[in-house]
Amino acid sequence: MFNIKHSRIIILGSGPAGYTAAIYASRANLKPALITGINKGGQLMNTDEIENWPGDANKISGLELMERMHEHVIKLNTKVISDNIKSVNFDKKPFHLIGENREYTADSVIIATGANPRYLGLKSESLFKGKGVSTCAVCDGFFYKAKEVAVVGGGNTAIEETLYLSNFVEKVHLIHRGINFSAEKILLDRLAKKIKNKKVIIYLNSTVKNILGNSTGVTNVLIEQKNLQKEKELNIKVSGIFVAIGYTPNTDIFINKLKMKDGYIEVMRETHGNYTQTSIPGVFAAGDVIDHVYRQAITSSASGCMAALDSERYLNSLM
Repeated sequence: MFNIKHSRIIILGSGPAGYTAAIYASRANLKPALITGINKGGQLMNTDEIENWPGDANKISGLELMERMHEHVIKLNTKVISDNIKSVNFDKKPFHLIGENREYTADSVIIATGANPRYLGLKSESLFKGKGVSTCAVCDGFFYKAKEVAVVGGGNTAIEETLYLSNFVEKVHLIHRGINFSAEKILLDRLAKKIKNKKVIIYLNSTVKNILGNSTGVTNVLIEQKNLQKEKELNIKVSGIFVAIGYTPNTDIFINKLKMKDGYIEVMRETHGNYTQTSIPGVFAAGDVIDHVYRQAITSSASGCMAALDSERYLNSLM
């Protein structure tokens, strides 16, 4: 059996939330261990340029930002472990975690395993990731100023992305596989105004068949549109395509272990501290595993800070 490694705090995940939690826990002299998981660095590793990180007036890549965070936690003597946790036991203390390489115990756990955007599953989609295919309009929309783009989806995320992009792109082509949008009415009312002003063109009963481009990036999107039992293909000229069909939080191993809703871990969200505590005292969560609304690096980092402070308070209460 694997050797068991004990830590006062174990942090699961190496994105902005996990790294920030490690920074604050290390500065509190709690000697945390950070287990990176499979996707070291999180979603930002796939982001070519970031222009909204406070303090960085010049463009910075997601890879560079994550490398800087990694260096920061190493400098503070955080124990960074390359492993992936497969199962957890929160029923007794210390908490028990089983990884692919070894087993671990901890007095407190911070879950920052993030979420992965859902994709269409096209080969061309993978080919043009970072070269015209994106899942975050706030992150990448600025680069398409005065250009035409496509958005795929019909829920709140897709409509929000469309509304955001319509403020500075030339035109948004909104592609939805259904005939009715599932987004909130207030968003649909705003969308209707954009349609009236010809900033947005709607394609209902439509699916993306292929994404076309060249060495510089996306140039066209090929869609199949069904109408009155007939099908036709449309080739739309766009410089970018934003896939907004939802996110999948990385929380499978916590099913039936923690209170969750729609795959996201529920936290206390108290106004006087303990905001990030889960349904199990001593287990905290931060970043995209608790947030399906904002999904920004800065908000993930902020909640990672909060989780570390909550965990420190919890550990002090045990003394």
